[in-house]
Amino acid sequence: MTRSRSLRRVSTAVDAVADVAAEAEAVEIADAVAAFAQARGRSIVIEWSPRLAGAVCGQRREYDDRDVIALAPGLPDPERTLAHELGHIVFGHRGVQARDALLEVSDDLIAYMLNERRLEAGDSADDEAAVDEWEAETFASLFLARVKTMRGRGHTVSVLRYDEALGR
Repeated sequence: MTRSRSLRRVSTAVDAVADVAAEAEAVEIADAVAAFAQARGRSIVIEWSPRLAGAVCGQRREYDDRDVIALAPGLPDPERTLAHELGHIVFGHRGVQARDALLEVSDDLIAYMLNERRLEAGDSADDEAAVDEWEAETFASLFLARVKTMRGRGHTVSVLRYDEALGR
């Protein structure tokens, strides 16, 4: 059975990570990543990696004792890539070997990633990968919007959530 996209699932995850970030008074994405790592009891290392394959901007790597988020140098928006990769960790996406992913990705998934069209569940054999990417990208968008708004107001995430509840 294929998983389908769920905005409620993503929103719940954003709320949970935002709560952890608020408790740690994190205002930067990297600080939110560190707070999330501490809350779950498993470290997340952020590193710049010039060795990422092809046009890969970021990659989550899972090791026995830690997770690593590798970012390509020179990204136009490294926070977005960091938040996207954090989304993969939050959702526990399995991922695949980078070499395999580059060889096996379909035209549909590439089109989805480039926003040329939206994949619906059942479109292709890449359904699970497409849902994973949608979840990570939607998580990144929602979480970044929350953090950027918080920064602009000079408040913690908890104050921002209160403001959102009041429709401000």
